[in-house]
Amino acid sequence: MKRQINMMMLAVMLCGAGLTAYAAEDPVKEESPAGAPAAVAVYGEKFRPQFHFTPKINWTNDPNGMVFYKGEYHFFFQHNPSGINWGNMTWGHAVSKDLVHWTQLENAIAPDKLGTIFSGSAVVDWENTSGFGTADSKAMVCIYTAAGENGVPFTQCIAYTTDGRKFTKYDKNPVLPNIIGQNRDPKVIWYAPEKKWVMALFLDGDTYALFESKDLKAWTKLQDVKFPGHGECPDFFPMPVDGNKDNTKWVFTAANGDYLIGTFDGKDFTTDGNAIRADYGANYYAVQTYSDIPAADGRRIQISWMNGGKYPDMPFNQQMSFPCEMKLRTFPEGLRICRLPIAEIKNIHGKNHTWTDQTIKAGENLLKDVAGGLYDIQMQVDLAGAKSLVIKCRGEAVTCSAEKKSLACLGKEAPAELSNGKITLRILVDRTSLEVFANDGKTVMTSCFLPAPENTGLELSAEGGSPKVLSMSVHELKSAWLTDK
Repeated sequence: MKRQINMMMLAVMLCGAGLTAYAAEDPVKEESPAGAPAAVAVYGEKFRPQFHFTPKINWTNDPNGMVFYKGEYHFFFQHNPSGINWGNMTWGHAVSKDLVHWTQLENAIAPDKLGTIFSGSAVVDWENTSGFGTADSKAMVCIYTAAGENGVPFTQCIAYTTDGRKFTKYDKNPVLPNIIGQNRDPKVIWYAPEKKWVMALFLDGDTYALFESKDLKAWTKLQDVKFPGHGECPDFFPMPVDGNKDNTKWVFTAANGDYLIGTFDGKDFTTDGNAIRADYGANYYAVQTYSDIPAADGRRIQISWMNGGKYPDMPFNQQMSFPCEMKLRTFPEGLRICRLPIAEIKNIHGKNHTWTDQTIKAGENLLKDVAGGLYDIQMQVDLAGAKSLVIKCRGEAVTCSAEKKSLACLGKEAPAELSNGKITLRILVDRTSLEVFANDGKTVMTSCFLPAPENTGLELSAEGGSPKVLSMSVHELKSAWLTDK
């Protein structure tokens, strides 16, 4: 996230500045925003996303500390417990069994004398390298930035839990003193070949660094990592190429999801080329992937903050993207990450509408009988000479141009090649967001929008040619909040 000046500018743009002072060592109490609307079914409010995470009330931004621990997906998030605007950064906390249905818990980590609690990560200390675990319970360790103020520098700190609910700050924090300026956002992973921890940390400008530790308490710098034109919120992880675990590359992501691919030998990360763009939408930032996903699962799952959305008269402010599985695949131009919604979205699938081998005719709308406003759309279309294909989602057009070989949505444009005249699309439609995935997730556009609540329909049309829907499935989605978990 853009903290301090940059983040404050965003908060001002969205809602007006509203920073609230904190008392050192005191927890920040959850307070409803002033002027909150009269009671409505919680999570059923007019502009409440129905299958994207939002806090019950107040401000949120970066996803933090994403880790699978004791049978639950833990999700921490930058949160202001006492206001609708950015400020009083605290780690909020939610858990899920399926990454779709979430239960928000008490806030996990509150400000103290070292500062407010900025972004970071979490790991399970399976080897008990930190000594925080017990014979009966391995510790989850959270690594975060303490954003010092009034002469106190930004430093990196840790807190731990053995039950996933109560968190204890390490009494010798910080574990990594200030390196430069507002260094922040530690992402920590376990590097098994050398039985050590590796931390990626944003330093300043377009410079990150990697550090190593044997116990999560003492850290030594390995190298600087330059990421021209990028900053904040690093992530660092290995990925199998085309699913082959014997052929692994390392990926380093910046806050906006753009990534470098390379090799890592435990000491040096060497890039294979320039940064690759990850997302072409308007609202995709502070990306982070899950730690400690069981080996039997093995997925690389990513969530972002959909920064900059509008939620008029709501008791909360800002939302997360829907969790996506990432795969590293080979293309003629090189390796690329493909991203698609996790399979668990099926847990909220409702009524399904399907079509096969249907010609798109002028003046007809195959989707006229679909209703509800929340959708998981999957389609493959043969444009067959058509100049463009348009699917309107609650009034907002997603346009595939055969001539430009592009997708356009909400004022943004992305490359989208046709394959023998065909394109595949996956679109998630929520009350305040559109996520578009083209060609099996090679091209993704993650954006917020604010359609009229009464406009819940879909329309499909094309210009010219004889385009044909080869296959299409539209699932009406149930609320992840208001249905059984």
